[in-house]
Amino acid sequence: MLRRRFRALLACAVLIPALSLIALRQTTPRYTASGTVIYDPNEYKPREMQSILRVDPTTPATMASQAEVLRNLRGVEQVADQLGLFARPEFNPARRPASALARVARWTEARLGLPLPRPVDPASETARNAVLLAVQQALEVRAVAGSRVLEVSFTVNDPVLAAAVVNRLIDVYIRDQLAAKFRAVRRAQDWLESRAAELKVEVRTAEDRVAAYRSREGMVRGMHAGLDAEQISTQTETLARARSELAQAEGRLDVARNGVGVAAQAAVAPSVVEAQQQADLLAAQLQSLLARLGPNHPDVRAAQRQVEQAQRAVASARERVVGATEAEVRAARARVAMLEEELARARSQSESQGEAQIPLHEMERDLDASRTLLQSVLDRLQEIRQQAAVESADARELSLALPPAEPSFPRARPMLAIAAALGVLLGLLAAYLMELADTTLKSGEEVRSLLALPCLALIPSLGRRALRGVPVAAYPAHKPMSPFAEQIRGLRAGLWLGRERPRTVAVAASRPAEGKTTVTLALGRSAALSGERVVAIDCDIRHPSFARLIGGEAAPGLAEVLRGSARLGDVLRKDHLTDLFYVPAGEGGPETLALFMSEAMGRVLQDLRQQFDLVLMDAPPAHAMTETRVIAQIADATLLCVRWRATPRAVVQNAIELLEAASASIAGVALTRVDARAHRRSGAADAEACHPRYRRYYQR
Repeated sequence: MLRRRFRALLACAVLIPALSLIALRQTTPRYTASGTVIYDPNEYKPREMQSILRVDPTTPATMASQAEVLRNLRGVEQVADQLGLFARPEFNPARRPASALARVARWTEARLGLPLPRPVDPASETARNAVLLAVQQALEVRAVAGSRVLEVSFTVNDPVLAAAVVNRLIDVYIRDQLAAKFRAVRRAQDWLESRAAELKVEVRTAEDRVAAYRSREGMVRGMHAGLDAEQISTQTETLARARSELAQAEGRLDVARNGVGVAAQAAVAPSVVEAQQQADLLAAQLQSLLARLGPNHPDVRAAQRQVEQAQRAVASARERVVGATEAEVRAARARVAMLEEELARARSQSESQGEAQIPLHEMERDLDASRTLLQSVLDRLQEIRQQAAVESADARELSLALPPAEPSFPRARPMLAIAAALGVLLGLLAAYLMELADTTLKSGEEVRSLLALPCLALIPSLGRRALRGVPVAAYPAHKPMSPFAEQIRGLRAGLWLGRERPRTVAVAASRPAEGKTTVTLALGRSAALSGERVVAIDCDIRHPSFARLIGGEAAPGLAEVLRGSARLGDVLRKDHLTDLFYVPAGEGGPETLALFMSEAMGRVLQDLRQQFDLVLMDAPPAHAMTETRVIAQIADATLLCVRWRATPRAVVQNAIELLEAASASIAGVALTRVDARAHRRSGAADAEACHPRYRRYYQR
């Protein structure tokens, strides 16, 4: 398909890039300059002098907001005023010259008497607003993903102006940020200063009130209250220690009395523990003796007396420890009672003295609160003053916008590449659509598959350079070793190699200009050159062609023979190039169909069969003339000529149906006017015959 439609593909592949190039040449170039800004919010830290910057959780929403702030109309207006954008026709529609369409519209409205719109003043508010919106539309601010960088771009037809607008807009944005910070700092500083003055007055008033109360009550600041509180605290601690000692003594007394726990007894009365251990040892020895000796044995009795003495020693030691511990408990209780009494007296004295200090304490608390608040305000005021000294904008410029060297639109190379790709794609689509829309016959393979008929020859088309003034029908006689002549001989071989070798062959076509007359004469001359006796009959009486193609005067022909006004021998003529004989059509009339259906036509064919080896009858187009079906019916075989890649398949199939309905024997199809070069690129199986490798077999 691509081989057949190579020209369409090439035309689209060349035409679309060429049109794109022309359009690019006519398009006004636009330049885009870009600069970058980093949004880095900072805050001064007076209490942490190791750093004056803090990390700010900048989110995508924050960056998007800053992008909108950067392209706000106030900043755009400042840039437009500074760079004179209001006077540029590119942004101010009121300064553009009226287009041809607008002038025609105004002229039409004036002719029709319609009210004409008032022209817009270039300096009016409406024009200024239009300029601001146009500048804002040409401005693009984009937040770089995953960073705090803002990319600022501006597109205009002047590269220097594009860079200037970006740089000026960034400067305006940074200055506005810094000015806004200074305004906020100034407002906070003014408020803190006024608040500090108010608090100083409050502190001074509170100090005077405390001093007056102390003087009135005769108090020395902090003396009585401090001593009483210290004395009570000391007595309370002493009482707590005494109570702890009492509890310990009572615990030791309980252990000494009850004798619970060896470890506890060892801690309280080690002498009792030693005596008890000695008694237990003697009791164990007594039990050992009793196991071996009787109770009245002298050793047993002696051991019993030792055990009794040891038990009496344990009881005596316990009584001594209990008595000593009871004395310690009594002393501790007496000391606790004395300390409780002294603490109660001290608290009573402190309460009597504290009643006079309650108002003083309240005034002192108010004074301390006022002092603390004043100090906080003064600290914050100092922070604000330090911050004002080191304050900076939240954004800074990363890179300046430089005038671009190449336009951003149109991008010639990418667009031409896209146009070339689009041209190829459209060429492929056009080739495919042309292939779908092409219902003609393009090869002998299609003839066999679609028409179920053999393709006997592919008769090539001959150009003026190849003909060199020679008629196509005479070309086989002048160039008998040419590819054209070879295909004519192949056509004759195809007719001869059939199951039945026809003597009379009707050469027909579905419509005019299919090349049937040329094929008839070329086939006749080629066969005559091969030594056959051939006669060609021009049966297209309504539109005869033999006289024009072979040459000669208009003379009686087949029509006169069929009418009986002439004899066959009188109208039989010989070709001046070969031994071919031909019969011209003669003078036609309304009875043409009846002439071909008459017995005279049968007698003419019978006579010619006896005289010649091959009789060729050039029939009129099958769709136009009814005579074709009659001629095909009386002929031994019919050769259907189809113009290559010109005649639709449906037309050819309909012609075949007409001929088959007339009981015609269709021997095959000859494709005429075949472009050898195009057919060679088609990839068809029979395109091999058009390959240049066979040139040496031909003589031109």
